[in-house]
Amino acid sequence: MATTLRWLAWAMGVSCVLIGAYHVLLGISSVPGEETAGTTVDSRERFYNAIFLGYGLAWIWAVRQSPVPANAIRWLAGVFALAAVGRLLSMAVHGPPHWFQVALTVLEVVLAPVFFWLAPADEKSRTAGPPGS
Repeated sequence: MATTLRWLAWAMGVSCVLIGAYHVLLGISSVPGEETAGTTVDSRERFYNAIFLGYGLAWIWAVRQSPVPANAIRWLAGVFALAAVGRLLSMAVHGPPHWFQVALTVLEVVLAPVFFWLAPADEKSRTAGPPGS
C-alpha cells in the first residue's frame, strides 16, 4: 500500500502542477465552455490556479519525505474533499456543469477517501519491519 500511496501522491502532485500552470498561462480560454467570460473571471481563473499549482507542489513535497507523512496526506486529501463538496454544492444550486467538470467531480469524490485510507501506509511500512519477523 505504501507504493500505491507514493504513486498516487506523485500523480496527484504532478497533475495539479501541470493543470495549474496550464490554467495560469491560458486563463479562461482553458475552461471548456467558458471562453467568452470577462476579464474579472479570467483574472480569478489565473489567480486560483496559481494556488492550485502550489497545492500540487505541496503534494510533491509530501511524497518526497521519508516516510511520507500521514498527517500531510490527510490535510491535502481534506482540501481535495472540500473541493469536491464545493463542486457538489454548485451542482445542487446551479445544475450540472460541462461533462468534463462532472467527471472531475467523480474523480475527487472517489480519490479523497482513498488518500485518507492510504495516508498512514508509508509510515506503517517503515515501522513494521520485514515480513515474518
